[in-house]
Amino acid sequence: MIRDAAPMKDGDRLAEIYNHYVLEDTATFEVEPLGGANMALRIAAIQDAELPWIVATDALGVVGYAYAAPFHERAAYAHTVTASVYLDRAERGRGVGTALYSELLRRIEAVDAGPHSPIRSVVSLIALPNEPSVALHESLGFVKVAHLEHVGRKFNRWLDVGYWQISYGDERH
Repeated sequence: MIRDAAPMKDGDRLAEIYNHYVLEDTATFEVEPLGGANMALRIAAIQDAELPWIVATDALGVVGYAYAAPFHERAAYAHTVTASVYLDRAERGRGVGTALYSELLRRIEAVDAGPHSPIRSVVSLIALPNEPSVALHESLGFVKVAHLEHVGRKFNRWLDVGYWQISYGDERH
């Protein structure tokens, strides 16, 4: 099942999922674990901005999450968002990420009120190499639009970041 995230209810579990990536993976460039209260604040801030933050659940609870966030603080970027998805490590490769991301993109495209309406572009940053994430994004229609070399350093190695983008609507000017 996929539902809206509940900041106070889900904060601890989402922090637990995320902290695996903080401590053991390069999918995020954060290096300090995040507490449940801080995660709850992040969820609330995204929802206050009228953007989606969703979770996937099974019989045992939350197994992953996805959200859209403002791309940049400058006003002209208001119609562009970033998208992210994180899964419990036991759920990878089982279709949960595709289901979450597909639902997130459906909700992003449907945003019809608030400061980000209408959303014209979704950008996802991927620390490279990361073939599973690249495959997920491209299967959903994202196209690679940029590659930045050696812009992050984690686990004593330099990392590249690729930008993948999907756009909505015909308006180009």
